[in-house]
Amino acid sequence: MPRISVFYGIVITMYYRDHHPPHFHALYGEYEAQIVIETGEPLAGTLPPRALRLVREWVDIHRDELQANWAKAEAHQPLDTIDPLQ
Repeated sequence: MPRISVFYGIVITMYYRDHHPPHFHALYGEYEAQIVIETGEPLAGTLPPRALRLVREWVDIHRDELQANWAKAEAHQPLDTIDPLQ
């Protein structure tokens, strides 16, 4: 599970051979959620409200890069690191 970004204690990962819809995993402490790239909404799991707001803000900024990484993961290519939320 490649780590593609880390910010404010939130770790963002993306799995190779993961299921649709395109999404990534956000881990924050004992919380984990799968976040849909297109909408920024949780597909499964939970995050505290503040962490989810930060993740959604990050998705809005980096959606194109996330979609490109999803395509790379499906093609079993190395994933790019994405800048953290600042």
